[in-house]
Amino acid sequence: MGFRLVKVEPGRTPEGGRAKHLFYDTGGGGMIAFWEIQDDNLPDDWSPAISTGLGLPEWANHLAWEAADLEDIKRHRERWLACGHDVVEIDHRWCVSIYTRDPNGIMVEWCTSTQEFTDEDAREALTLLDDPEPEPKEPPSIQVHRAGPRENEGG
Repeated sequence: MGFRLVKVEPGRTPEGGRAKHLFYDTGGGGMIAFWEIQDDNLPDDWSPAISTGLGLPEWANHLAWEAADLEDIKRHRERWLACGHDVVEIDHRWCVSIYTRDPNGIMVEWCTSTQEFTDEDAREALTLLDDPEPEPKEPPSIQVHRAGPRENEGG
């Protein structure tokens, strides 16, 4: 994601395993933290992926950050591709998003709005939220960008 690692707090799990609490500065006053846990008391078949680890499709739950504009989306897309990550780009007709998976299999997203929200948009959102069977909208435009070899691997 390009976030800056600012702090690591090593420690122990209650069962005596090793743990590290990792803190990343996401910019604009935001921060995100993750745990790295190494503990033989954990089950062998657990997954850190927030969707597939629960048996859901990978897109069901994901982490998203705001990109400033379409140029910022392009910059993030090129960074991910240079790091060896495939990127899915979706034009939702009101925003453009790019997606990839982090090392734990969690889908992550950068998104930028391409239109201003109106009061009518908010009213429609509430109507759709309350509708138990809303009519699906036309599918968005999807483009897949395949990564080449990682820049730091000499290929």
